[in-house]
Amino acid sequence: MIKDNQKVFNRALVLLDALITACSLVLGYVIKFYVLLNGPGLGVLPLRDYIFLLVYIIPGYILIYYKVGVYTPKRTVRRRFEILDIVKANLFGMAALIIVIYLVRRDFPYARSVWALFLVLNCFLTGLSRVFLRKMLQSFRKKGYNAKHVLLVGYSRAAEEYVNRILENPQWGYVVSGFLDDHVPVGTLYKGVPVQATIEALPKMLEENEWDEVAITLSLRDYDYLGEIVGICEKSGVHTKFIPDYNSMIPTRPYTEDLMGLPVINIRYVPLTNMGNAFIKRAADILGALFGILVTSPVMLICAILVKLSSPGPVIFKQERVGLHNKTFSMYKFRSMAMQAPSEEKKAWTTRNDPRVTSVGRIMRKTSLDELPQLFNILKGDMSLVGPRPERPLFVEKFKEEIPRYMVKHQVRPGLTGWAQVNGYRGDTSIRKRIEYDIYYIENWTLWFDLKIIIMTFFTGFVNKNAY
Repeated sequence: MIKDNQKVFNRALVLLDALITACSLVLGYVIKFYVLLNGPGLGVLPLRDYIFLLVYIIPGYILIYYKVGVYTPKRTVRRRFEILDIVKANLFGMAALIIVIYLVRRDFPYARSVWALFLVLNCFLTGLSRVFLRKMLQSFRKKGYNAKHVLLVGYSRAAEEYVNRILENPQWGYVVSGFLDDHVPVGTLYKGVPVQATIEALPKMLEENEWDEVAITLSLRDYDYLGEIVGICEKSGVHTKFIPDYNSMIPTRPYTEDLMGLPVINIRYVPLTNMGNAFIKRAADILGALFGILVTSPVMLICAILVKLSSPGPVIFKQERVGLHNKTFSMYKFRSMAMQAPSEEKKAWTTRNDPRVTSVGRIMRKTSLDELPQLFNILKGDMSLVGPRPERPLFVEKFKEEIPRYMVKHQVRPGLTGWAQVNGYRGDTSIRKRIEYDIYYIENWTLWFDLKIIIMTFFTGFVNKNAY
């Protein structure tokens, strides 16, 4: 079935890649000496000398393609990763080729520009062939051809999620034939996929049916049977996958690491726990804060004068907030309220038309100018340019008991602006939605994501209907 088809398809791919590699080298030579120049001049090696090298280049490139994973099944692999594998393999191949030629002939008589053209053309043409083949196969699979039939052992949330993704992506060519489960009645349907039998029927079903794959999707309560089920599947020779049912207890995107051969599942991936990423973000924070202070210093001076004239009290208001690793710090703001006793100030956060806010303070809050002194918090290391907004300790104690995963936000420095804020979640808005956006930011941080949020802040973050 699919196994035989895959072998034939891989052999055809090898022949296609060999042809593309040969054509790319010849085209590189032709473009260099016949398109860009008026033919090869004196002392230039003829085309046959380049073609002779194909005897070594083609097997070498095919081997590298195989080692890099170019020939592994790509049904569910995103296109960019497939293209990336091709580029990676070509870079390895070119590096190896140049090293070998230098070792054999120190004078390196071959034109370097021909090899550069060969590298670009081979990447482009091989990638183009994969895009064309992917489109063609996806079209076939949508029509029901080249389908891969899968049996799910165990009914769980993981099984439902697997079925959902298969049904949402018919171009993958997977067909889920049914479930085996001991707890759900036979005949039960999930989106048209039936529970066919209990798990003890697995050996008999594997004998009577030519399944392409078995996916083990046991619920957590059935993990005692995992070893036995794997043994049955391995004995039958069917390709077996294991899809862990951890979503019931880990509501996030985990990642795995290898601890000297021991696979370890980390509950949450936080890019900023990486020392390199943390250094880059901190450097960007320092440079950004210095630039911000320099640019906004006239505005901050005007704000300070207006605050002083509008009501008695200090210009800068310090408030205790919870930051990185649950440690508290003093966050700076331009004072936007009339002076009040600390016990009164701690009772609640600001609401729309709050009588405590001064006329100058209302304008500063609406335009977020009252937040500018936090640039100094960023320089001190208490805060970052971008991150979850910090909250007061009494509200942190309240929310951590009421909102799942609330404390995750303290795994990174709090920010002057954040992904939740540029999406409108600030002020008296849903804390749950805010945490969803904060966790998405924490798990998907990149320097470009920070830059995107900073740019969005200029359009949506400074002036906002929920800022008061």
